[in-house]
Amino acid sequence: MSTTQSERLRELLEPLVGSQGLDLEEVAVDSVGRKRVLRVVVDSDTGADLDQIADVSRALSAKLDETDAMGAGEYTLEVGTPGAERELTEHRHYVRATDRLVKFQLAESGELVARIITVDDDGIDVEVPGVKGRKPTARRLAFVDVVKARVQVEFNRKNKNDDVEDVTDTTDNEENAEEA
Repeated sequence: MSTTQSERLRELLEPLVGSQGLDLEEVAVDSVGRKRVLRVVVDSDTGADLDQIADVSRALSAKLDETDAMGAGEYTLEVGTPGAERELTEHRHYVRATDRLVKFQLAESGELVARIITVDDDGIDVEVPGVKGRKPTARRLAFVDVVKARVQVEFNRKNKNDDVEDVTDTTDNEENAEEA
């Protein structure tokens, strides 16, 4: 896809995505066999649910049908949200990743894996996990020092609320399910 087509698609689609309360994160056209796939990635500070994705997909499809932005050939439109291990490239991405574990590639000191605590206009306050029983340490990263940052998937993270026991009575739930 040429830069010109990418820019045209972004200019065409961004206002429409914004009117749906979402941010246009990425536009990519890929060839799959003889067909082309237009992938549009959207997000917001509160995330995007399936209804929002469906609404924006219908709106984008209608807009693309009335223009020649994709040319005359056949294509498939795919609208989704960023993946679990998204790369952080914009200030808003860092804000949305608050409390997430992130792998940072730093300009001068290599790699660092840390949890984002707060984000402001100049940089990020992170908590570096302790190793071998040591306590976590706080660190400040300036945006200019971050070459690359990617959210890490955590499977075993203990949430702050995990200390409270779940005392849900499953007997009532089973009885209600049988009645339904």
